[in-house]
Amino acid sequence: MIIAAAQFAPVPGAVVPNIETIAALIAAAAAAGARVVVFPELAVHGYAPALIRDEPDSWLAQDDPRLDPIRAACRAGAAAAVVNAAVRTAGGRPAITSLVIGPDGALLTRYDKQHLYRPEDEIFATGDRDGGFELDGLRFALATCYDNRFPELAARAKAAGRQVYLASSVLDVDNDSFEQVYPIRARDNGLYVVLANATGTNAAGVCEGGSGAWGPDGARIADAGTQHTGYALVEVPS
Repeated sequence: MIIAAAQFAPVPGAVVPNIETIAALIAAAAAAGARVVVFPELAVHGYAPALIRDEPDSWLAQDDPRLDPIRAACRAGAAAAVVNAAVRTAGGRPAITSLVIGPDGALLTRYDKQHLYRPEDEIFATGDRDGGFELDGLRFALATCYDNRFPELAARAKAAGRQVYLASSVLDVDNDSFEQVYPIRARDNGLYVVLANATGTNAAGVCEGGSGAWGPDGARIADAGTQHTGYALVEVPS
């Protein structure tokens, strides 16, 4: 299976334009053979926690009609997409949520970020369970940015028989996760780790992409580099 780790610079608060960019990247990656396309943390809203807090009308529902262009792109390209957004919860706060939209446009699952980084913990609801899904015989785990600092998530993914660990993140240029987190999660658990990172400037700082993947031995096997908008492709054996 080919997986695409996508990157772009989401515009803070511009939900509809960001969704249009996500849909276009799904179409392009699917045309290149991708069956799954993974996007950065809060790709729909831009990484702007305070702005999200102050604009509750921007929060999504799972079945939000604003996501229709993404659903259509998934159907047209026969690809699944892992799309991260501020999504409503029953408790009143939004969560930092990965919505996994299947190749038929239907929701496969949702995953709410479990480990919130300040000031996220003052704004968002905390997830209380691990996330994952299966497609074409491959079993995927889901994690979001600061989650990846906690090795037990990847260890549980391995114990559950998952082969691919999908990480939606926003990492600035000074973040050491490219060297000290993602390759170690891959190597220590024998997992393929696929990272989608943002580009541009946001509340986390300056981000320069580097979306891509590490193999089960911890070696880099795909890298989108610093291209502003694009993706890296990685082939994972089914």
